[in-house]
Amino acid sequence: MKEKVKEMVDLLEEKLVCFASDLVKIKSRTGKEEAVVKRIVEEIKALDYDEAYIDSVGNVIGRIGNGSEKLLFDSHIDNVAVNDPENWEHDPYGGVIKDGKLYGRGSSDMKASAAASVYAGAIMKKLGLAEGKTIYICCTVMEEDYDGEGLYHAIVDNDLKPDYVVICEPSNLQISLGHLGRAIYKINVPGVSAHGSAPEKGVNAVYKMATIINRVEALGKEYMKLSGERPSIALTKIESTSVSLNAIPQSCSIYIDRRMTLEENEETVGEEMNKLIEGTDATWEIYDAIGTSWRGEKIVLHSFLPAWEIKVDHKLTKGCIKAYEELMGEKPTMYKWDFSTNGVASAGKLGIPTIGFGAGIEKMAHMTNEYCPVSDIIAACKFYSLLPYFL
Repeated sequence: MKEKVKEMVDLLEEKLVCFASDLVKIKSRTGKEEAVVKRIVEEIKALDYDEAYIDSVGNVIGRIGNGSEKLLFDSHIDNVAVNDPENWEHDPYGGVIKDGKLYGRGSSDMKASAAASVYAGAIMKKLGLAEGKTIYICCTVMEEDYDGEGLYHAIVDNDLKPDYVVICEPSNLQISLGHLGRAIYKINVPGVSAHGSAPEKGVNAVYKMATIINRVEALGKEYMKLSGERPSIALTKIESTSVSLNAIPQSCSIYIDRRMTLEENEETVGEEMNKLIEGTDATWEIYDAIGTSWRGEKIVLHSFLPAWEIKVDHKLTKGCIKAYEELMGEKPTMYKWDFSTNGVASAGKLGIPTIGFGAGIEKMAHMTNEYCPVSDIIAACKFYSLLPYFL
């Protein structure tokens, strides 16, 4: 079967790479993915999937087969902004292919993998690899600002109920077994406004917040001393309100990025937040990010996203290892991502066995001159196509 997959991918290589380039050419900021969604649906239909549709949130869902065992491949198709186009070697939305690399915003993160998964679905159908299975190829929206919400809605709203999920984020063609959790906390401190010429008549909320900021910094340094997989905490934003630049701030808020291990949960981290504000009149809350999808659906991300991990001896992991060894002729490197992915929805919230494998270079995500090796696109397509055979 390995040789049949390789032969089929080789036959489709030019079309696959062209499709990946087309996706990079389409701007698709979070909440504005309509054009790229429609381009993907067009390709899926041309590839003769059994079903293809856009759901109520705006995700693309393609289906191959109707068997009892269900495998879902997920790629988010939104990308971050380009704020420095003058610093790019190639047009960030040019989809330029040069020296074996596909350049452009979203190439590694993660339109290359999206293209690879779309073509893999077609190959599975042609080679009968979906027999006894249902394969979902999902291209989801709004990941960059609302981690996991696009995939969560794709699975829940459409009653997909996959048995396994592959997150196709860039992994340097290695196997990711999970990642740390991520939470955003907001701490609020009240003050009393007064004119800047008479500060003694007010209570400066920023000064009051300084005590808490020092505690956050100290805790962060303690976490940095730990070895192995460890939590982290960092202040990422501070804001205050006042009636003018000549007035004492009447409130101050800070935002905290907290990365979590498997052992941590809302209760344990909540206890940590209580200690950070102890002895003050501050309050804290888990930040809710609220947005609207390109189809007008309200999206709310409760920003506490648990850590997740799949075991090496799980059936899905074993299948990935076999597919990798067949194609690459060597054992894969297995590790954990150090960033958050849609796996927070499939594994973290829904408890679905989830693993990661994708085309592209992790460090290229969000960077100037982002690129993905074209060879990664081909290799990922072969891996996705062959994986169902080993499950």
